[in-house]
Formats: sequence, structure tokens, C-alpha cells
Amino acid sequence: MIERHEQNGTIYYVYNDDKKLPTIVMIHGFRGTHHGLDLIARNLDGYRIIVPDLPGFGESQPLKVEHSVDNYVHWLGGFIGNLHLTKPPILLGHSFGSIITSHYASRYPQTISELILVNPIGAPALKGPKAVMTQAALVYYWLGRKLPEKVAFKLLSAKPIVMIMSISMAKTHDRKTRRYVHDQHLAHFSTFANREVVAEAFKASVNHTVREVARDIDLPTLLIVGDQDDITPLNKQKELAKLIKNTQLHIIEKVGHLTHYETPKSVADAIKQFTASSL
Repeated sequence: MIERHEQNGTIYYVYNDDKKLPTIVMIHGFRGTHHGLDLIARNLDGYRIIVPDLPGFGESQPLKVEHSVDNYVHWLGGFIGNLHLTKPPILLGHSFGSIITSHYASRYPQTISELILVNPIGAPALKGPKAVMTQAALVYYWLGRKLPEKVAFKLLSAKPIVMIMSISMAKTHDRKTRRYVHDQHLAHFSTFANREVVAEAFKASVNHTVREVARDIDLPTLLIVGDQDDITPLNKQKELAKLIKNTQLHIIEKVGHLTHYETPKSVADAIKQFTASSL
């Protein structure tokens, strides 16, 4: 059973609301919503899963300050604290969510038990194999802030651009799965509150990485990566794993940045194996 809740303007969803079960708090990626982590959550029986929409995305209200990594970290601390959990939760972040959760873990390790980073941003986007597309995106979001409001929103939510992004990241050859990925992006990728939110969050996503705080993370950490990820290549993920003191690296083959859509069961199985010893 999935329940919808609200906390100070943040909408979040709870899967299997049995407070006796270990809790995982999941943070989605850039321009995503809780929907992106739905398949992973559904494959994690035996856990209480809490998935918010990041402020400014999905159903959640924007922050009253800039949507920067520091401000998202501050929000996350308040969100977890206001859940009034009896034990520190496991914290999971996917993609941009990995930046937020890793920076949070480096500052407040006592508030969580373990850290799980799915397709972490382990290297600067402006230097990776998608550097040209990132540069184009910088211009895209710059235009989104300069054009008139209505024109800007049409540009930022344009279906052809969403599809280009979706096609470029999908690695599966299964037609049904590819259709699902594209449908999810078309349905939820443009549910941001306004152009300021999406531009600020994009700036945060390309100017920060997990690598910045990797040496400061001092709690059990699991990295789940796709061997074909174009955002952070596998060799950079392996470098990242060596920087974190107490880490495990789980590689999923024949998938890229969209493990949460294309291989959710494999992601869930890796989570179960990682957390089994501590439950």
C-alpha cells in the first residue's frame, strides 16, 4: 500500500508503512519526481520506503531560497528530522539525488545508518563523455531564464527535447521497457514549479559531484552503477569507490544511467544484499 503525505510543503509517498521495518529514504534525480524510484521501491519488500518529491518538483512546493546543493541538504535534514523515526534511516540518492545525499552524509553521518548511491554523479558533467550535450543544456537553461515566461516554459517542457534526452540515455533494446522509459519522462520530466527552480537545480547538478565529498563520507556506502553510464563512465565510478572509506561497488551490466527504470529488480537485490548484515 502506498500512502501520500505532506510535510511543510513537501509531498512524499510511503510504501509499506510498517514502522517496525527498516526505513529507506530515497531522493530522486534532476527534473524527476518520486515516480522515478517507484519500481525500485516496489521491489523492496521488507522495508518501509519514504520517497519525497524534491522541493520545486512534482507536487512539492519550491524552496524559499535558491535550489542549491547546500539548501537541498538543509531541507533534507529538516525532512528526515520531522519524520520522527526511532532509528536512523538508510539514505538513497539517484543521479542528482546522489549529490544531495552524499553531501548530506558527509555533514550529518550520525542521522543515517547507511548510504546508497544509484548511478552517482562521480565526475564533473562538463568533462564527461556527454560534455557537448551538457554545454548545450547550459545554453538551453540560460534561455529558459531569459525568454518571456510563457515562451520559456514551452521551451523547457518541449516534448522533442525531453525525448532527445530520454533516447540518449536509454540503453535497453526491449521495446516495452523503452516505451515505459519514454512515457515516464514525458509524463513527469516537466512537472517543475517554475523556470527559476529548474535552472537553479540544473546549475547545482553540473557544478557539484559526489567526488567532492567522497573522502569525508565515513559510513557504510553502496555504489550501484551501470557499466554503460554516459553521465559518469565506469572507470570514474571505480575511482569514486576507492575514495570512500567503507564502500561496496555493484556493477549492473548492459545498462546506463537509467537503472531505476531498466533494471529496478537488480538495484533492489543489490540493496537487500548490502543492508542484510545490518538489519
